[in-house]
Amino acid sequence: NKDAGVLSPEKCELIGKVCDEILAGKLNDSFPLIVWQTGSGTQTNMNVNEVIANRAHVLSGGKLTDKEKVLLPNDDVNKSQSSNDTFPSAMHIAAYKVTAEVTIPGLESLYRALALKSEEFMKIVKIGRTHFMDATPLTLGQEFSGYAAQLEYGIRKVKDSLSHISELALGGTAVGTGINAPVNYDECVAKKISELTGLPFVTAPNKFEALATHDALVEAHGALKSVAVSLMKIANDIRMLGSGPRAGIGEIHLPENEPGSSIMPGKVNPVIPEVTNQAAFLAIGLDTTVMLASSAGQLELNVMEPVITFALYMQMKVMTNACNHLREKCIDGIVVNAEHCKDLVMGSLGIITILKPHFGYKPCANIAREGFLTGKSLHQLVVEEKQMLTQEQWDKVFTYENLINPKFEK
Repeated sequence: NKDAGVLSPEKCELIGKVCDEILAGKLNDSFPLIVWQTGSGTQTNMNVNEVIANRAHVLSGGKLTDKEKVLLPNDDVNKSQSSNDTFPSAMHIAAYKVTAEVTIPGLESLYRALALKSEEFMKIVKIGRTHFMDATPLTLGQEFSGYAAQLEYGIRKVKDSLSHISELALGGTAVGTGINAPVNYDECVAKKISELTGLPFVTAPNKFEALATHDALVEAHGALKSVAVSLMKIANDIRMLGSGPRAGIGEIHLPENEPGSSIMPGKVNPVIPEVTNQAAFLAIGLDTTVMLASSAGQLELNVMEPVITFALYMQMKVMTNACNHLREKCIDGIVVNAEHCKDLVMGSLGIITILKPHFGYKPCANIAREGFLTGKSLHQLVVEEKQMLTQEQWDKVFTYENLINPKFEK
């Protein structure tokens, strides 16, 4: 506004001083409003404008009781602006900043932890499971590589959503036409905000879209919901793989964070994966809030902005904390029960699948059925009793490499 020649340097300096105090948290008590207010955020916008004007008057030597003030909240502080373009701009600035500086780093840290575990476990052969039933083998590292890939794709979605969020509504004023704003105000203010934040903000190319919709935040929220779905899958798998310790799967051992029962001595529960699941449930529910609120805007303005802001920030906070705790208190400390994994593989009837190309589906199915009914191992049936393979052939077929990357040879 000063650069555009519509605000004096003296008033500009006063506004800047007060804003610095606000940023430092010195005036927090002057902002009592909560989420539940008019959907355009006018009360919050005017709360800021009035605090700046009154504090500037006091800094100039005046008293709050003075009728004439140095600055006027509407004419000076709110100059060239409207609640209708400042509030959505603030939403985008906050969303971009928190996503880029907090949420994405949290997701990337969890991704790296899963990728490291994948590498660490890459030679640990274990039995695969589909439909909760024995399947063909893979390595624990391959299994964890799937979790890492889920996070990698999720991070990509979240990053892609930032492009739309970088567009600011400022300069659209009341309905998008820019009434009462100087020429090029929108481009100048976006450039200044970009310089102050170090983030690539630009003016929204279409202010009518920027004021009337919040599709950018719907997209960002949807990307985080996708990550929440991934976290649920990962947390559930980890809980199952670590179940037991003696009556469950027990292929991995999770860090023991706390006693798990008030009545059963020695019981330790997968608390952190359970917390992760609960956080994911909340994040998905909050996404529904954002979706409904964004669709409820009418004509030239979305009037559900405060709850969108609340839901988005809550989702980002919850998801970031969930990722950080899952990494620090669970993933980093996972230990594999390698011998148990090996025993489960060799005791499984699912590995007969590797013999199907040689003997056919039905004969192999009959052997698996016999093993299930008699409790005999595949080795007992194939080598010792039916002599379908010699011990030498068995040793060649059922190697580590062949179990996870079988080569068909006649």
